[in-house]
Amino acid sequence: MLELKNISYKVSSNGVENAIVDNVSLVIAPGSLTVLTGPNGGGKTTLAKLIMGLAQPTSGRIIWNGQDVTDMDITQRAKCGISYGFQQPPRFKGIKVRDLLSIASGKRLLPKAEACDYLTQVGLCANDYLDREVDTSLSGGEVKRIEIATILARASSLMIFDEPEAGIDLWSFSKLTETFESIHAKRGSTMLIISHQERIIRLADDIIVIGNGKVTGRGAAEDIFPTIGEVSSHKCELSSGGVLPC
Repeated sequence: MLELKNISYKVSSNGVENAIVDNVSLVIAPGSLTVLTGPNGGGKTTLAKLIMGLAQPTSGRIIWNGQDVTDMDITQRAKCGISYGFQQPPRFKGIKVRDLLSIASGKRLLPKAEACDYLTQVGLCANDYLDREVDTSLSGGEVKRIEIATILARASSLMIFDEPEAGIDLWSFSKLTETFESIHAKRGSTMLIISHQERIIRLADDIIVIGNGKVTGRGAAEDIFPTIGEVSSHKCELSSGGVLPC
């Protein structure tokens, strides 16, 4: 179970203090699929980075499976089973896709069939990618899918994905949502996904709307995202053409 207790993250500019995340308290159930959504710039990514340890909260505590991880660095949190998929993943010149998957899985030499399975789950033809370097020869969408495959290979107990739909084609996106559904059905991992995409939002057990650094709404899909076309007049447009109340 993930617990956020009065988490805040504040920055100062010209003597003025601004709260990017403002006193957020949440409990996320084990094995659940939770989507963070809401207006751009509302604090979703910052909140996710605080959970991963990519930034440290100004105040508050982060508890993962009963253990306080607030003061742990990113490596320590990774050892506790927390993984993070960036909206814009890093590249690794000189490291091949096969090597990256092996490192993520913790196996010195990952069997080819297993490596292929992880790539297939994110819509990549394994034979075309296993021996390629994770460098600038790959497109942003390809690197994104490879990073998601490494998170699957790691089999983390908490998987955080920052807009996994960004930069990938429709067919790959369809494969990705199938993968999320499959992981969720097994209930072996807790997933926290930042997304504006209707199809991902509708997979969620729990939807949390973040705006101005605060939780502005929370509930199941039927509560937060009513029947398409029958939403309130105050809404945010989504990339998929769907709508989400702000």
